Amino acid sequence: MFLFLIVRIMSKDKIIRMEHGAGGEAMQTLIRDVILNNITNRSAGLVGLDDLDDGATINIASNIHDSKRSDEIVITTDSHVIKPPFFPDSNIGRLAVSGTVNDLAVMGAAPLALTCAIVVPEGFELDSFEKIIRSMNAAAEEVGVPIITGDTKTVDRNGLDSIIINTTGIGIADEVIRDCGLCPGDRIILTGTIGDHGISLLAHREGFDLNTDLVSDVAPLWNMIRSVIPIRTIEGKPAISAMKDPTRGGLAGALNEIAQKSGTGIIIDQKDLPIKGSVSSACEMLGIDPLEVANEGKAIICVKAENAEEVLSIIRKHEYGKDAAIIGEATDSNSGKVLMRTTIGSMRYVDTPTGDLIPRIC
Repeated sequence: MFLFLIVRIMSKDKIIRMEHGAGGEAMQTLIRDVILNNITNRSAGLVGLDDLDDGATINIASNIHDSKRSDEIVITTDSHVIKPPFFPDSNIGRLAVSGTVNDLAVMGAAPLALTCAIVVPEGFELDSFEKIIRSMNAAAEEVGVPIITGDTKTVDRNGLDSIIINTTGIGIADEVIRDCGLCPGDRIILTGTIGDHGISLLAHREGFDLNTDLVSDVAPLWNMIRSVIPIRTIEGKPAISAMKDPTRGGLAGALNEIAQKSGTGIIIDQKDLPIKGSVSSACEMLGIDPLEVANEGKAIICVKAENAEEVLSIIRKHEYGKDAAIIGEATDSNSGKVLMRTTIGSMRYVDTPTGDLIPRIC
């Protein structure tokens, strides 16, 4: 998703707060009222800045004025400010590559190339820097995408508390998948357990002893997602209607975006949500809603009902999808809203997060 990372901006009576980069209502308001209102040319293809999707597209024909071509490429960019840069079973390097690959993947785009820009403070250990670069390379090699260009800057040790990495990804899709394509009757598939990344990093950063070996779920998902993109309905139409990765704002934020953009309602079942006991216990102890915790190796796949079991079966065969589950469906009522049927049979709204439960986790 298009992202501006702003440390602090002062205006007449307002300032940027941490929640403005958290993926919830505050960030959406900032993007709508400040960014979109001050950028005039916001589209170069089918999907532009106004769509606020996980990426955008560039139509080659319209940009080179060649009427014989109609190729649409997908592009996405993201800045990673995670603190600390090393966390259980992973680091910011793997996160930077995986996050950008996943933003391409959920738009149905095969990753063609990545760029990388790094800002590192003076005093950062060279061995740690090399480990991060090696992790970036390993994640990129996993999905066969080259890192082709980049930029490195250093700043005074007092000007930055940790390394920052920006990655931009370019991909190509036979058919671009939008996050606004959900239709009533579609099933909602979640490719694995929620909250692993956010809770494991929080525990590591704050020194909480949760008596668990919980680690981050950060992973590049293209090899898993590519296996279900070609599936078609009986009529020959794409089985997948929408996809999104539930990063900042968690599952709650991503589902609300899909529902609002599609103009449908969504009902999920609490009993069907894949969640590890350690994550559930930690969230209960800390007063955190696991639906709002960021994930870095999961995807939401919205699929036609007739194809749901087939898609689920294929996803479960992949190492990153073994805990996948159908968690709900789209409805023609409660347009733009997400509801959850609880384990005791009641219904409650799942709202878009307003703030940042766990800052600087991606």
